[in-house]
Formats: sequence, structure tokens, C-alpha cells
Amino acid sequence: MTFIVVRARSDVKVERSIRETMHHMNLTRVNHAVIIADNPQYRGMLQKAKDYITWGEADVELVERMLAERGRMAGNSPLTDEIVAEHTDYKNIGEFAKAIVAGKAQVKDIPNLKRVFRLHPPRGTKGWGGLKRSFVVGGALGSRGEEIGALVERMI
Repeated sequence: MTFIVVRARSDVKVERSIRETMHHMNLTRVNHAVIIADNPQYRGMLQKAKDYITWGEADVELVERMLAERGRMAGNSPLTDEIVAEHTDYKNIGEFAKAIVAGKAQVKDIPNLKRVFRLHPPRGTKGWGGLKRSFVVGGALGSRGEEIGALVERMI
């Protein structure tokens, strides 16, 4: 399983260990997203920073769209099928996205591909929907499960 993690809140006046945890996940700014694998180390990081981030299970279409529209190489050039074919065993972004979701590949497999996806703030009337409450009580923070797709779609 693979997770998409989005940073929702700033780290002003945040405990140092939580701030460092978010930096270890490469979530340095609000509205940045990363794609991470499901392992005990990342699960612990997610729980530590749960009051400042939101996450959920990634699906192939969403990862493919993030890579195609928001994936950036060093120098801020976009990720293309040619770059994926040149640096990996996959022919295009779609196959690479399937491998990421299946756990057979990682974003860092392509050299010079930035691991952070810079997204827009959530579009629509609801926006984030409350940055001080957890998702289960109507806010924006914590685990979303399958609902992460709707949020990231509004942010791409």
C-alpha cells in the first residue's frame, strides 16, 4: 500500500520534534504533498504529525495525475514519458504510477525528480474544511482513507 500525505498547517509554534518529523517526510511547506510507502517507520511519522497533515491510500489514477501534472525535475521542468522510459524499466508515467502504488517502485527511482508535489490550496467553497479538527469530526486533519482522492483532485 502507498499513502499520499498532504501538509495542511504551518509549523509556527509547533513542537520541535513534530517539525523535524514533517521535514523528514519532505513536507516543508503548506499544500505540499508526498507519496510514501506503508511501513512502520512512516506510520509512526504520520501519527506524530497527525495534527498538521492529512493522508490516505493512493490509487493509480491519482498518482498518475500527480506525476503527470505536478511532477517536476530539477530545474522545474515537467516529468515526461521520455524521462520515465529513460531512467526506469517502465515505458510511461502510467506504468510507473502502477508500480508506485503496488510498492515495486518509488518516486526517488528517477534521478533529479523532486519528491515533493507543490499543490494549489483546495479549490471550492469548502476549502480545507477546518484546520483545527480531525477528518472524522468534519475537519481536515488526520487519516482520510479513500477520501484523500477528492481533496488532491481539488488541489491539482
